[in-house]
Order: sequence, then C-alpha cells, then structure tokens
Amino acid sequence: MYPKQHLFLGIIFAIFLFIFFSEIGIIGILIILLSAIFIDVDHYIYYVYQKNYALPRSFLGFGNSRTLRCAISQEFPNKKKDFSLINAYENSMDKTKKFLLLPKSERNNAYLGFYFLHGIEILFLILALSFFSKYFLFIFAGFSFHLLLDIVHQTTYWDRIDKFSLIYDYIKFKDKKFFQL
Repeated sequence: MYPKQHLFLGIIFAIFLFIFFSEIGIIGILIILLSAIFIDVDHYIYYVYQKNYALPRSFLGFGNSRTLRCAISQEFPNKKKDFSLINAYENSMDKTKKFLLLPKSERNNAYLGFYFLHGIEILFLILALSFFSKYFLFIFAGFSFHLLLDIVHQTTYWDRIDKFSLIYDYIKFKDKKFFQL
C-alpha cells in the first residue's frame, strides 16, 4: 500500500479513536498515527542496505573471500553511497508499479524485499514492552493497523500474504525470485 493511503487511512483511524476513545489523549492518538505511517522506515533501511551494502547477485557464486574482494574492488572502486530518502521513495514507487504490471502468477513467485518491522514477532515484542510504558501500546495499535491495511492490500494483488511473520517470510522467500528494477 502506498504511503499516501497509509496516511489518509491512518488519519481516519486516529479521528475514529479520538471520537470514541478520547481517554487515549492527543499524545496517544499522535503516537498511533505516526507509528502507523513510520513503520515503513524499514523500507528505507532496506533500500539503503541494497544500494550500499548488499552484494550484487552476480557475486553470490564466488568460492573464496579473496576472489570476492578482488571482484568487488574491480566492480565498485568508487561506488557512491545513496542515503537519499527521495531516491528510496521513487525507487519503491517505480518498483511497485512495475511489479504490479506483472501477471499475478509471476508476482506470486517473486518478492519485493525483507522488511523487518512488518511481522507479528515485532508486534509481540512491542506488546511485551507495553507492560513497561503505555506508549508502547499506542505504537502497537499503530503498527497493527498498518499491518492490517497491508494484508488487505496484498490479498488484492497476490495469492499470498507477505509481511505477516518475519520467520515465515524468511523461509518462504528463500525459494522466491527477488524482483529488481
């Protein structure tokens, strides 16, 4: 789901909570809204990792580390680092648009990336932290709302649900093709 959709639906969710659960307060509502949107920071972190630190797929077959170091130094002598949020956003939008143009059968055999905040394990961790501070309960609500929207969105475009469990996704993605631009 696109960030604008998360923002719009997050605002509606926050207004609903404010009307029916005003005891949450303005701070709680803002934390829920912001966490429902900024859970996607893992998309940016994944982009930075892919652009700056991940080895190209062509290097994955090399046998020893010396050969690998030589190949990397010859291929990337002055590789410029890319930490641009704008580039990350544009890359994500382009990648998603091209991915959605594929037939559903091809989409089902590929994945877009591994996003570490999008999983039930993180929700359990945040829920456990909520015993120490009520603010984690607000973050839990925002993350849960975001993941619910992602699941609804995914059922429209895939025959599977990704981003439900980090462990399950990691195991499942090992057999899938990574979709690149």
